[in-house]
This record gives sequence, C-alpha cells and structure tokens, in this order.
Amino acid sequence: MNSFGRKFRVSIFGESHGEEVGIVMDGVPAGIMLSADDLRPDIARRKSGAKGTTPRIEPDKPVFMSGVFEGHTTGAPLTIIFKNTNTHSSDYSLFKDMPRPGHADYTADVKWDGYNDPRGGGHFSARVTTPVVAAGTIAKMTLAKVISERYMIDVRPSVEATLIEIGGEKDQTKWPEMIDSIVKEGDSMGGVVECVIKDIPAGTGEPFFDSVESVISHAIFSIPGVRGIEFGDGFAAAKMKGSEHNDPFIADEVGEGEYFIHPSKNGAGGINGGITNGNPIVFRVAFKPTSTIHKAQTTYNFAKNEMDSLAAPGRHDACFALRTPVIVESMAALALADLVVLQ
Repeated sequence: MNSFGRKFRVSIFGESHGEEVGIVMDGVPAGIMLSADDLRPDIARRKSGAKGTTPRIEPDKPVFMSGVFEGHTTGAPLTIIFKNTNTHSSDYSLFKDMPRPGHADYTADVKWDGYNDPRGGGHFSARVTTPVVAAGTIAKMTLAKVISERYMIDVRPSVEATLIEIGGEKDQTKWPEMIDSIVKEGDSMGGVVECVIKDIPAGTGEPFFDSVESVISHAIFSIPGVRGIEFGDGFAAAKMKGSEHNDPFIADEVGEGEYFIHPSKNGAGGINGGITNGNPIVFRVAFKPTSTIHKAQTTYNFAKNEMDSLAAPGRHDACFALRTPVIVESMAALALADLVVLQ
C-alpha cells in the first residue's frame, strides 16, 4: 500500500498535481531538536532545474502539521506537507487515450477503473519523493539518537549516496555533453547510484524476510524508476569462486586491549545472513531512463483502436537519476531506522 515500516512507520499521500504531497511518520522518538531548516539541505539536493532535469520548479517549503512543538519532536505522529504550486495539468490529457510506454498510466487506469488522477503521473510521480526526503532526514536523526542511547556512545551514522554512472558512462567529464545530446534528441537515459552507510552496529537486522538487504531493497524499489539493486560484490559474486568471495575476519586495534572485529574485504556489503557485520553497508541502485520522452514512439491509441505516434508533451527529467542520490539515502535511512527501533 502507501505505508512502510512497523515501529518506525511512514505513510505517503498526495499526487503530482494535487493540492499537496506529504508524509505521516509514526514512531519518531520524542525530544529530537527539529525545524524546517534541518530539512532544507537534503530537499535542495533533490530539487530540479539543473541541466537534464525537469524545468518544473517548486518552492518545496516543508510545513509541519503535527508532531513538533517548541522545536522538538513530541512522539506523536509527525506530519509534513509540501504545497504544489507549479503545475501544467493540460499536458497530460493525451495520456488517457495513449498511455505512455514504460509508465504507470495504463496499469493505474486498469487497477482503479479509470478513477486515478493521471496529471503529472498522479500518485506514481517522483514528486511524491519530496516528503520522503524530508522523512529521510528525520530518520537519520532517529538512527543517531537510538544508537547513541542504546550503546551509550556518541555516534551519528552516515548515509551517503553518489551518482556513479549515467547512460552507461562512469567518466563524469563526459556527462555534460551526454546530457546536452539526450535533451536535444528528446530522449532520456538512466544511471547508477552507489550508497555507503557507516556506523551501523553489528547485529542489526533479522534473518530471511526482515534481512537488512530485504528491508532496504523493499524501500529502494519504492522509488520510481528503480530497476535493480546489488549489495557488495553484487552480481559479480556469481562469477567468483568461494575462496575469492569469502571474507575472512580481521581484528583492528581501536584502543588498548580493544579490537574491532570485521570482514577484511567487505564483498558482502556489510551484511552476513541478513544481519550487519560492522563494516559499511554498500549497495548500488540501477535507475531506468525516464519513461516520458519528447521523441516520437509508436504505441497503441485506445481511443482510435490502432497504433499511433506519441511524442509526449510536458516537463520531464531527461535523466531522473541525477536527482536520486538523496532519495536513495532517505529510503535507506527509513529502512534502517525501522530495523534499529525494532531491535
């Protein structure tokens, strides 16, 4: 449905061209210092307007509706909304008769008998990830609070994602020219984001259905456009021998008579048996090319009952992956916050 998590639980609402998009967070600990200014840096990282992104620019001003009082979280459900102010809904009237190839227009129409809101992609739009990013910032704060109190140490886990590839190219110096070319063609391209999470204590997670990989993957695949995820060596492990992939443990002295025991190579991406092993959690996410493109495609016209040419109007990202690192961070933080709170 539209909710994720058990004890640290979020529920998203809103559509791309509706009045607002927002999120309700349940399980946020009381006493976290929080203001709208704390959310703005991550929200700004997701913002559009740069080369290759949609020209639709929203103010993205977070408004707390509940759960915050006198600058601190209260422990009650925390609700954040973002108003939609820059919408061109007429651009999307065509897609009722001609669903965009690769998009959710057709499946949403079938599932909800045509009652869904198709404007701007409706509830399937990446616009709905705006409140997710805000919630991700609070999830990072929650991780720091819970882990510090549980282990009686002052620690702030880092969750950092980076775009490492677009259109199959890892050399960033070539990206500007590639983006110019794809925009000129009216086409789009995908990318790969790598996320590294540090300072999550060993022993976090559960075997099988609530493994760290399972819960993170569940959240990551909720991001529009995700097509794959791999942890550590990922698919390359299938080509290795056991002796190559296995990761012997080593002991690093961190103080007199104190040792940090961890795998030496981190080929498992910080996780063994679904449980964190103390090493950084490392995973990569593949994003598909944006479905909506200005380049003409031949697809089915349901009004005419025949094949037809569709050159999609509207404002869209030529490479949505450019704006996704902070969304990946946020989803990962939400997943880990739930696992840590549950523990």
